[in-house]
Amino acid sequence: MGSSPRTVVVTGASSGIGAACARAFAAAGDRLVLVARRADRLDTLAAELAEVHSTETLALTVDVRDRAAVDEQLGALPDAWRDVDVLVNSAGLAAGLMTVQDADPDDWDRMLDTNVRGVLSVTRALLPRMLARGSGHVINIGSLAGRSAYPGGAVYSATKAALDRITSGLRMDVLGSGVRVSTVDPGLVETEFSVVRFRGDEELAASVYAGMTPLTGVDVAEAVVWVSDRPSHVLVADMMLLPVDQASSVHVHREPQA
Repeated sequence: MGSSPRTVVVTGASSGIGAACARAFAAAGDRLVLVARRADRLDTLAAELAEVHSTETLALTVDVRDRAAVDEQLGALPDAWRDVDVLVNSAGLAAGLMTVQDADPDDWDRMLDTNVRGVLSVTRALLPRMLARGSGHVINIGSLAGRSAYPGGAVYSATKAALDRITSGLRMDVLGSGVRVSTVDPGLVETEFSVVRFRGDEELAASVYAGMTPLTGVDVAEAVVWVSDRPSHVLVADMMLLPVDQASSVHVHREPQA
């Protein structure tokens, strides 16, 4: 990283991997545009970053599923924040763990609208100025699930597979512009992800990680910052992070529980 702080936009910044990315970029000396639905959490995070790292932040309460709101707030950032150096598309979720025949179609909509359409809307709002400047970096938080499905996760896996294709296609779209496009695909990461998936059932969420050591949001954030820090002629196109206890979407080593 150069002497001047970068301007980094992180979606899904109110929790999990997004919040960890915000903290990691702040620790690296960057300035942050924090994007999420929960204003109270954004304000708390912004205050923390200011106190710990003297980070300059801009908090935007935006639901990435709302294209009009994305265009209004991210497509028209204040002049001091318009030249975005790094976009981390971290907003995403899984809703339910059920077969296609038994699932709630409203869950499909939440996943498709957030994990696919939300990424497209945010990227389209910020990409034109990156292209005009001839620099910038889009880093999408994908998932091992985008590479292989698992029982009950067909639609979530499909959204992450779509994100993988969007990432590779976007890389072709911007070829020759100086803009970089990457994906970081983690396996099991213990955040609020499973609590959200199981509608607040913390016991069921904890069972996902029982008997094994999952990744943390910090692990993923360190990788994201590393990807963004490569020299401008170097592109880490695709990174997969797994806990040592995981070999695939369906192969996880677990120690027996008492």
